[in-house]
Amino acid sequence: MRAPYYFTVLFGHDGQKPLELRCEEEQAGKEWMEAIHQASYADILIEREVLMQKYIHLVQIVETEKIATNQLRHQLEDQDTEIERLKSEIVALNKTKERMRPYHTHQEEEDPDIKKIKKVQSFMRGWLCRRKWKTIVQDYICSPHAESMRKRNQIVFTMVEAETEYVHQLYILVNGFLRPLRMAASSKKPPISHDDVSSIFLNSETIMFLHEIFHQGLKARLANWPTLVLADLFDILLPMLNIYQEFVRNHQYSLQVLANCKQNRDFDKLLKQYEANPACEGRMLETFLTYPMFQIPRYIITLHELLAHTPHEHVERKSLEFAKSKLEELSRVMHDEVSDTENIRKNLAIERMIVEGCDILLDTSQTFIRQGSLIQVPSVERGRLSKVRLGSLSLKKEGERQCFLFTKHFLICTRSSGGKLHLLKTGGVLSLVQCTLIEEPDASDDDSKGSGHMFGHLDFKIVVEPPDAASFTVVLLAPSRQEKAAWMSDISQCVDNIRCNGLMTIVFEENSKVTVPHMIKSDARLHKDDTDICFSKTLNSCKVPQIRYASVERLLERLTDLRFLSIDFLNTFLHTYRIFTTATVVLAKLSDIYKRPFTSIPVRSLELFFATSQNNREHLVDGKSPRLCRKFSSPPPLAVSRTSSPVRARKLSLTSSLNSRVGALDLTNSSSSSSPTTTTHSPAASPPPHNAAVLESAPADKAGDSADMSPCRSPTTPRHLRYRQPGGQVADSTHCSVSPASAFAIATAAAGHGSPPGFNNERTCDKEFIIRRTATNRVLNVLRHWVSKHAQDFELNNELKMNVLNLLEEVLRDPDLLPQERKATANILRALSQDDQDDIHLKLEDIIQMTDCPKAECFETLSAMELAEQITLLDHIVFRSIPYEEFLGQGWMKLDKNERTPYIMKTSQHFNEMSNLVASQIMNYADVSSRANAIEKWVAVADICRCLHNYNGVLEITSALNRSAIYRLKKTWAKVSKQTKALMDKLQKTVSSEGRFKNLRETLKNCNPPAVPYLGMYLTDLAFIEEGTPNFTEEGLVNFSKMRMISHIIREIRQFQQTAYRIDQQPKVIQYLLDKALVIDEDTLYELSLKIEPRLPA
Repeated sequence: MRAPYYFTVLFGHDGQKPLELRCEEEQAGKEWMEAIHQASYADILIEREVLMQKYIHLVQIVETEKIATNQLRHQLEDQDTEIERLKSEIVALNKTKERMRPYHTHQEEEDPDIKKIKKVQSFMRGWLCRRKWKTIVQDYICSPHAESMRKRNQIVFTMVEAETEYVHQLYILVNGFLRPLRMAASSKKPPISHDDVSSIFLNSETIMFLHEIFHQGLKARLANWPTLVLADLFDILLPMLNIYQEFVRNHQYSLQVLANCKQNRDFDKLLKQYEANPACEGRMLETFLTYPMFQIPRYIITLHELLAHTPHEHVERKSLEFAKSKLEELSRVMHDEVSDTENIRKNLAIERMIVEGCDILLDTSQTFIRQGSLIQVPSVERGRLSKVRLGSLSLKKEGERQCFLFTKHFLICTRSSGGKLHLLKTGGVLSLVQCTLIEEPDASDDDSKGSGHMFGHLDFKIVVEPPDAASFTVVLLAPSRQEKAAWMSDISQCVDNIRCNGLMTIVFEENSKVTVPHMIKSDARLHKDDTDICFSKTLNSCKVPQIRYASVERLLERLTDLRFLSIDFLNTFLHTYRIFTTATVVLAKLSDIYKRPFTSIPVRSLELFFATSQNNREHLVDGKSPRLCRKFSSPPPLAVSRTSSPVRARKLSLTSSLNSRVGALDLTNSSSSSSPTTTTHSPAASPPPHNAAVLESAPADKAGDSADMSPCRSPTTPRHLRYRQPGGQVADSTHCSVSPASAFAIATAAAGHGSPPGFNNERTCDKEFIIRRTATNRVLNVLRHWVSKHAQDFELNNELKMNVLNLLEEVLRDPDLLPQERKATANILRALSQDDQDDIHLKLEDIIQMTDCPKAECFETLSAMELAEQITLLDHIVFRSIPYEEFLGQGWMKLDKNERTPYIMKTSQHFNEMSNLVASQIMNYADVSSRANAIEKWVAVADICRCLHNYNGVLEITSALNRSAIYRLKKTWAKVSKQTKALMDKLQKTVSSEGRFKNLRETLKNCNPPAVPYLGMYLTDLAFIEEGTPNFTEEGLVNFSKMRMISHIIREIRQFQQTAYRIDQQPKVIQYLLDKALVIDEDTLYELSLKIEPRLPA
């Protein structure tokens, strides 16, 4: 028998008792409750209250209107009374006027002087009125509002002129190039195909039509001057500006297609005919294709200036602000799309330079890290160095290599005289997965021990172990200790990234073939936008979305995330952290991570760090899978076994259960067992299962392989550990309960030589121990990069240096410190304690003190080679002395530029002094022939500077020759040979500012350091970035996309700063070049020029 179902109905008003009802079935009761709820009187009460409130509100409005009506009625009555009174007064005045009229008429007729007086009075009143209005107008003209309006109008006029010029440029592009080439593509023997024409010009014709309409609208607005309303034009323009996305996205590809088409002689000849058109004014097709790239940023800058001079109450201010925000949003989208392909473009540019081609650069996951010149030391059998001298000319010429580092590969090339690259036949492409980096020679290797003294400790080794060939060693020699440290930091970090990515792929990958490791994919903080962070679509070298905007806290969190560390993020952070934080804050964060890792790391990161693999317990991997064939610097020690052999070799193995064809890695937690069992395997013992991955360490008793003498590659990459295919002997042991994350953490923390005190199976499974080791490793890794690549931070800030020394000394006192960590800490301490890290780096002041010669050389006795070499030496010393922090914040454009950027200003001053010296030396000669000979000699000096890759010196000389005081000397130039004039034209074309120094950038890309670029080219790039994008968003987040662009430019500058010239100083030549007594000021030069060749009469 079913129990009845009861429910109670409660009433909201007083006096009504609750009503208790009963139903036979529960379902019927619920239906009754739903029906009663829908017909509830409470809803009607609420509706009644709402209507009552509205009624009261309407009543109040009616009462207010009644009061206002009464007041208006009284006012109207008062005004009627006043009108009647005024009418009566007017009538009385009219009567009085009628009585007075005969008297006035009589007076006027009889007294003409009164008429003259009235005329004078009228004139004076008019004069006073005009004077008053003139004062008002003058006061307005001098007012800030009028000044702002004048500037605003000037900006509009400038914008119209710029738009006219831009439309004209697009007209030339379309009518002078696009349409003729379309016709040529339709001919019988087409020099170019229609597809290539479309790829080169993209949608430039549509862009031209759009801007013609916009230009017509601007001219129509000027016809209505001074009322200039532009917002509605931008409202029409904005929706159609998305066509720029396609042009910007494919711009680099269009230039590549054009370069390939130029290889066809017929097309190149036809193109030169088009470029010879007078309308082109000597500009090439590439220049016209570049103009649309800068139009959106130009509009943003114009609107920014326009809003700065538009009053807040102006009728179109809101519309202009809306247009500016939309353009900035479009610019950000275009920047992200360009960033997505920027790395690909860099790789393709390098791939095109390599004659043989390089397929690995076509991989979109390859990220460019750095490039530079290194010397490859020849080696003979058994990896021993041949006895060569560092100073030998043959070693410099034959062994010089152009090296390129990517996230996965290391390329070694030779460069031909034409600038093309050739990969080495053996060891030209090194896969970092197969490489072991040795920063210091082994103490046990007698030959290597001597090489340290022979090469000044500038050499390092890369041991390559291909799976299908014999291992070999590549020995490279860096130009300086600073550059060696930079190469070491980048290579070791790339190796660490590969190792961490490989471990996470093996341990955390799900059965579905995902590209992002499960551990990272599970953390939404790494890829999902939030109030304090915003991500881009581009992935960094660790396959994590790049940060677009973020708070300082989130950036520091990413820097200290124990799961990964992207080298591109680390380089960008260390280059630009001064913009949004201080070194003290960064060091404090690193110190907190080391001292309190559990409280300093986000909880979610710790949870994912120790995530078990319960959901992906079985990972079936083919026996030939590359995951089991990879060689990592320090793979995870999942099982520890000991042998009783005399050599006491430690072997850590990843064993797996066998199938008939495939083996599965069992990485799940197993229950802890008793103490490890000791098992001995002889060389003749049976091999281990086929699919077991073995981690083998070198014998501990082998000479020179002790823990203290092990080579230091990085805090996390011990040299003696190698991850190899099974096939040798394996020692079995009882497994401890180690989670996949634990294995990853131990590998990240670096397995040392032997077991440190307290480091046993129980400690291996201890979460606190794993986190502390990993946190220590991260702190050492960041500090190593910071100290080796940014030593100036510590030279200029002694307090920061002492704090880092104290932190490192505290790390050394850690009893649980692994041997590799101890050695890495000691290396950082040693690098930080060196007062002079590079003996070959001299300062300009030191050279000036060394040039105290009794008599300086004169220009006639110096050869062009001597002048060019010493100019190059001085230019590079001045260029190298600029610290990277001076490139931040546009300090060179501020009022206090001499205090904020003294070294940049010194570089600019040195450039002007050298240019003045060249011009003064030419003008010192009275006769025409001597001046012509001086010009020819200076042009020869400039050409030698070009051969020495001193393009700053080339520009110093060519700018001097183009000064008005020298350029106007027609008789002198008539004596200069044609060969010299042709050579000067070639030099000017190389360093021309046309197309944002397009030719100079291409030349620098194809030359080997050392080189001296023109600093103004990079300052222009930095100014463009600074003006176009803010450092912080409106929400206060750091614009990290801008930081990446700034870091890219600073890295290129420092690449040329680090490689020094090996040119001997010549004090007499340097004293001549730095003698300010020879310099004549600009005004005196022009006066002297007029005396030499006076102006011709008109």
